[in-house]
Amino acid sequence: MIKSLLATFVSLAAFSTIVEAQLPEYTGELLLRPSINDNKCLTASALHDGAPVVISTCTGAASQKWVFTGNNGLVQTANNMCLDVTDGVNADGTKLQVWTCSPGNPNQNWWYDKWSNTLSWTDRWRCLDVTDGIQDDGNQVQVWGCWDKNPNQIWSTGYMPNALPYQSQNGQYGTNQCGGGNDQNSNCQTSWINSATDFCLWGPPWHGPVGNTERVAVAYCTKNGRGTRSIPDGTLTGVHFVRTPEYVQITGTGDFTNLNIPAGDDGGELDNKGADGKGNPIGGLLFGNTFVNGLQYNEWTQFISDREFCIRACIGPRAKQLCNHIYDVMGCWWNMPANYNSGVFEECEGDPATPMGVYDGTSTWYQGVSPTPPPHPAPASSNCVTLPTVGVSDMLRRRGVDSVGGFETRKVPEFPGATPAPVAR
Repeated sequence: MIKSLLATFVSLAAFSTIVEAQLPEYTGELLLRPSINDNKCLTASALHDGAPVVISTCTGAASQKWVFTGNNGLVQTANNMCLDVTDGVNADGTKLQVWTCSPGNPNQNWWYDKWSNTLSWTDRWRCLDVTDGIQDDGNQVQVWGCWDKNPNQIWSTGYMPNALPYQSQNGQYGTNQCGGGNDQNSNCQTSWINSATDFCLWGPPWHGPVGNTERVAVAYCTKNGRGTRSIPDGTLTGVHFVRTPEYVQITGTGDFTNLNIPAGDDGGELDNKGADGKGNPIGGLLFGNTFVNGLQYNEWTQFISDREFCIRACIGPRAKQLCNHIYDVMGCWWNMPANYNSGVFEECEGDPATPMGVYDGTSTWYQGVSPTPPPHPAPASSNCVTLPTVGVSDMLRRRGVDSVGGFETRKVPEFPGATPAPVAR
């Protein structure tokens, strides 16, 4: 009897966990992008019963926008079409299609794990998978046995920068529809990172420690025109931008009491997940034009104190490792070893870092375990260009960029260019 009750309790607990994990934290019409190529989106090839579901270059078309409709497990696109397992065949390699939505149809019942970023066919233990890891437009996706280390099964949710909701998450303090200009009272929570002269930092909306305000942090930017607060001239005393094949990163120094951080505050970490999957800040979105115009970075991490900052935004199959955010008390120097010299403003190219906390290629150190290992050596950089200074300036508004209408599309090489993504089976 006791064993039976225990089994029932465990089953109910598991069901509860599944229900809670079923939906992404982002709300509304969402893009679904595979980790093997951040510029590809899950796409209904047509909007009629039986049309194949494929990956294709992200444009923000209606056929690429998906709505998670609640506990019935439906993932719906335009014209009342839903993501559907063809004929309900429960086998590796079964292709996906769209079919008229039906809440009781088990072939349309999905749940999204916000921690692993996998979309699984409920109770079938098979996940949405990029067939053979092929990144060509038109590759029809399939279901395959779930493994959260398979890059073909990691799907981030998000938006185009010219189609943002007023708020991207429930419980959000600020807004993602920020308009233009700049306002030192703005509660904009849409941020950008492009270069040493064009980036934003998350900071408190009012005077308060970073650790106490991380859930409500707002964007402070070097460019006017995005509806954010400005980083006041003279705040930044050193800025070091580096672009690698897998991330962009900025490190530097300054007087960040100008961003409402109290003097003497050693700061804290802001990132896309937080303790509950919502992120710090809740609803904070980060975009950039480095790899693709208007690309949302789904994996990013920032540390900031009253005198120092670092921020990294990652793409590709290793994004979670390179933008890991479990070492929240270790600070900039340990998480992102790099140039932090004051008095220097520069833009460089660089090699990707060894993922923070990973040693000898396989051994992972966890925060709080003694002894604490040293940080990794700073990666090599090259082709550095020195700048005179970094201050506030107006944004150069090009058609199709930075929330301006007419989103620009350009050819992007398959990611990563030098090292093909692994196909795990």
